[in-house]
Amino acid sequence: MQVNTLPLREIHQFSPLFLDYITKQEKLKSFYCQFPDIEGFGEQLKLKTFDPSKREILVQVLEDQYKNITNKPNIQILSDENTFTVTTGHQLNIFTGPLYIIYKLITTINLANSLKKAYPEYNFVPVYWMATEDHDFAEIDHFSLFGKTHQWQTEQKGAVGRMNPNEIKTILEEISEKIPLFEEAYNRHDTLADAVRFYFNELFGAQHLVIIDADNRALKKVFSPIIKEDILSQTTLPVVQETSEKLEQLGYKTQVTPREINFFYLKDGLRERIVKENGQYKVLNSDIHFSEEEILKMIENEPEHFSPNVILRPVYQETILPNLAYIGGPSEVPYWLQFKDAFDHFKLAFPILVPRNFALIINKSLSKRMEKLGLSTSELFLDEITLRKNFVEHNSKNQLSLSAETESFSEIFQEILKKAVRIDKTLEGAVNGEKQKLINGLENLEKRLKKAEERNQETEVTQLVGLKQKLFPNGGLQERSENFLNFYLNNPDFLLQLGAVFDALNFEFYVLTEE
Repeated sequence: MQVNTLPLREIHQFSPLFLDYITKQEKLKSFYCQFPDIEGFGEQLKLKTFDPSKREILVQVLEDQYKNITNKPNIQILSDENTFTVTTGHQLNIFTGPLYIIYKLITTINLANSLKKAYPEYNFVPVYWMATEDHDFAEIDHFSLFGKTHQWQTEQKGAVGRMNPNEIKTILEEISEKIPLFEEAYNRHDTLADAVRFYFNELFGAQHLVIIDADNRALKKVFSPIIKEDILSQTTLPVVQETSEKLEQLGYKTQVTPREINFFYLKDGLRERIVKENGQYKVLNSDIHFSEEEILKMIENEPEHFSPNVILRPVYQETILPNLAYIGGPSEVPYWLQFKDAFDHFKLAFPILVPRNFALIINKSLSKRMEKLGLSTSELFLDEITLRKNFVEHNSKNQLSLSAETESFSEIFQEILKKAVRIDKTLEGAVNGEKQKLINGLENLEKRLKKAEERNQETEVTQLVGLKQKLFPNGGLQERSENFLNFYLNNPDFLLQLGAVFDALNFEFYVLTEE
């Protein structure tokens, strides 16, 4: 692959908060601990401690979750006090979902490898945190392959990780290509969590990726002191609110809103918010309710029924993992910045926030079309209107601008104005009005000239727009729509090639052109 990179600011897809973070703007330094560079990780290693008893529980849980997996990664290494994790997380999108999920995993794996080279006395394990407790099924129920969207139809409710994926066989039957990896994943496993663990282990297990399902009683037991504090004392809300207000005072838009209670009640087929009303703890959209005594007993004996929301899921992660960093996308990194004070409150080290890698992949066919049209990689990221305008002007043999003529007429009217006001000052408005009419007329004429020239170049402009739409489906980044199978099925080395190209600590946009 031919590799080019562009500054993320030139992509015009990222929030000011995200861009200011990756460029180390001074005003954001109080919202995180260490910046994501090699030196920052050295400092983080000095800060990070982890209870050996938690390591033991973590290893036991992971060994149990991997009991039916062959060629599993080395889980026992997590028992070593010199072993730390770097973690990414995502929902359980079917068939891996959009490309950027693959990018997150590769960034995480590469980061672990880079840290091992920099600090060989330590071990670094890349971890994928499956969002098995998430219940937003519409986010994960579809994927796009070769221009067609396939959707999983089901009546199942609740946490997606507990759903049975066997219904996905109807999608497998629709796809003309046979994909044994996903056939085995979805047909031979009873839960979506097990299916996802299976196929990601097949894809990345050899690169030491460890996959964790935190929907687990033993892990929730470790987390139970924070469950108890948030539900009974509701201390998280004011802390996160204050941090969010500080960010907003700096002119940033915050993304997530804390609640008085930041937990859902979780059972098979049900994940609903817990609220406190009239001294009772109620589960919304149900008849379930608890007294304080009952909920305390449940936290103690059945903590698996409590599922953290977006505010406390990061805290849960850092409670049960010996973790140094979280690898996130352009929406995740900004909302994690809202949580620094909450981590301080719970006496947890705030992880280093590492942006995942970003990329656009241009196949041979589209690369040839770009070359024929004379397009540079940076021009691809212009909006369609600007792209068309620039293309027509650049390729026209005619002068399409009337700016020189407009300037000449302005000078003439300046002289007319001088003569008019010497005779009668009240004529100034009339002269300026006529001038503006002429300028407006010239502007309209210029637009008509450009439209006519665009018609002259209709074939090339149509090719240009088609190329833009192919590389930016629905007007968005390719990585947010396309599935990795679009490339992997024709190139089995695709994932390895991405791994060889991406640098986890290079915060630029990769443009990868097939040769």
